[in-house]
Amino acid sequence: MRAIVCRDWIEPEQLGLEEVEPPTPAAGEVRVAVAAAGINFADSLMIAGKYQEKPSFPFTPGLEVAGRIDAVGPGVTRLYEGQRVMAAVDRGGFAEAVIARESDVFVLPDSMDMATAAGFIITYGTAHGSLVWRAALQPGERLLVHGAAGGVGLAAVEVGKALGAEVIATAGSPEKLAVAEAHGADHLINAREEGLRDKVKALTDGRGVDVVFDPVGGDIFDASLRASAWSGRLVVVGFAAGRVPQIPANYLLVKNLAALGFYWGSYRSQAPQRLVPQFEELLEWFSAGKLKPHVSARFDLAEAGTALRSLLERRSTGKLVLTTGLE
Repeated sequence: MRAIVCRDWIEPEQLGLEEVEPPTPAAGEVRVAVAAAGINFADSLMIAGKYQEKPSFPFTPGLEVAGRIDAVGPGVTRLYEGQRVMAAVDRGGFAEAVIARESDVFVLPDSMDMATAAGFIITYGTAHGSLVWRAALQPGERLLVHGAAGGVGLAAVEVGKALGAEVIATAGSPEKLAVAEAHGADHLINAREEGLRDKVKALTDGRGVDVVFDPVGGDIFDASLRASAWSGRLVVVGFAAGRVPQIPANYLLVKNLAALGFYWGSYRSQAPQRLVPQFEELLEWFSAGKLKPHVSARFDLAEAGTALRSLLERRSTGKLVLTTGLE
């Protein structure tokens, strides 16, 4: 089978295809014949040796896939060969086949195509888990979403609307704000302009927002502290801006704020029982038309480096996916 193989820490442009032996599932695992794989910022960290877990060489990057189960290991009871599925994996997704744990695999509705499914798990799992499990977002509350045209930000806009919130979206250009608006954002703020706090206060009658969803960090997180309402919750999901903010504790004290971290991937090991119900709800919302995932570009598996560079340079909106030609 074909796979992207890393034998050293490299830049995206150095990614290359190799022929390797297909993996064999062990107990509790299935093998997925990959039709499409999602591109994530974490992939760039992994190939550069900057990810929180450094895989041993050689390895194949790729954290989420969609395809068909073509082999089942001993002890698997929920899944069977031939099913159309999406799966989260520790690595290995940029290939024509990958091994996944049964608890990390979710059966697709007939209405979801493979490219859409390949970019669904991490973005919508993160948006849903952070807003439901951590922030306890309630109907009628005001939600501020940063990076709202990116994969996880756009998912947060849609999940926020599905939960009944009023959504304020920020992004770095009018074109990106238009994407957020098309996916349900009620109000739009250009993040490159000054005065985030004042704009949020104007939109909320001076009160501020109840929940902040922040995959950006840096200066925009600092401004979000000042734009939060009393007893607000700020969910930290990433640092796309490059600077990890340091939180002045007096802000939390005076306004009764809660700063909450959220890493969806940790639930795969710490609370795997929560994932199947989570995706049952998300896929119900998808089938009902409440979620409309946006895949802005598809690349062939051999173009993994080009796709990853496009993501890093923020030329895309929504998700980018790799395709293998399989269905």
